[in-house]
Amino acid sequence: MKIVFMGSPDFAVPSLEAVAQSGHEVVAVISGEDKRRGRGNELTPTPVKAKALELGLPVFSFESMKNPELEALLSSLQPDLIVIVAFKILPKSILAIPKVGSINVHASLLPKYRGAAPIHWSVVHGDEETGVSLFFLNEQVDAGSIILQKKTPISLDDTTGEVYARLMQLGAEAVQEVLPLIESGNYQTIQQNEALATPAPKVFPEDAKIDFNQDVEKIHNRIRGMNPFPGSWCLLDGKKLKLKRSSISYQTGLSVGELGFINQRLGVGCVNGILWLDEVQLEGKASTDGASFWNGYKGDKTLS
Repeated sequence: MKIVFMGSPDFAVPSLEAVAQSGHEVVAVISGEDKRRGRGNELTPTPVKAKALELGLPVFSFESMKNPELEALLSSLQPDLIVIVAFKILPKSILAIPKVGSINVHASLLPKYRGAAPIHWSVVHGDEETGVSLFFLNEQVDAGSIILQKKTPISLDDTTGEVYARLMQLGAEAVQEVLPLIESGNYQTIQQNEALATPAPKVFPEDAKIDFNQDVEKIHNRIRGMNPFPGSWCLLDGKKLKLKRSSISYQTGLSVGELGFINQRLGVGCVNGILWLDEVQLEGKASTDGASFWNGYKGDKTLS
């Protein structure tokens, strides 16, 4: 098959490698435009573009999927299939170009968590498993027919970053499995149940603000769900305290929002227990473990 690959972030890189090693012809890689990144503010390609160049693949940069030059390029290439991973929404005119269709790798078990941040919300909601879904795109976001799903468990201490790393590889494995099926036509698709669809909107710093007047497990899930980005936080003595790692205890001894040091562990009271703060970072300071933070702390011991 002649395949066009579309993607930008590091999440898409293993899938690009899987397509490149599949024996099919990668006629183009479409990625976002170079942007200034890092301390040096140097113009840097996306991770997908950098990998495509390394692999010697033809790569093109577009910021808008409605650019007529993109449609003209794809029409001239006459691809059999477009493979999309963590990219932009494609207009109907582009979806009509590939002979077989366009498949997308989505980081959830659809129809759960349609949208920009499926991994974040799966962890925040305390799900015990997640996975990747490969589906044929249609005009609705993340709503097409599913060709393959692969699952992975989520432990009570997994962060979004850790689940992200696993799904990045799982997505590539799914691509490897799907391409022979599509080439042979030996596959069946499953329509998504719209009644079970749930949203996964983009996360913002406000979503990571912690309210200690909640169940301790819900707070723990939000902390790990917002790790590493955007990072959970609360206020302590008027300064932002980042909460990076936590664990759960259902013992009592601290009032809601009260900071304390019990059995050599830093904790904060919640409505039904104590949340141990295993790693924190006060604004303007380095990240540290809870005990080290407490040893240098002189404030009023109330988190808000």
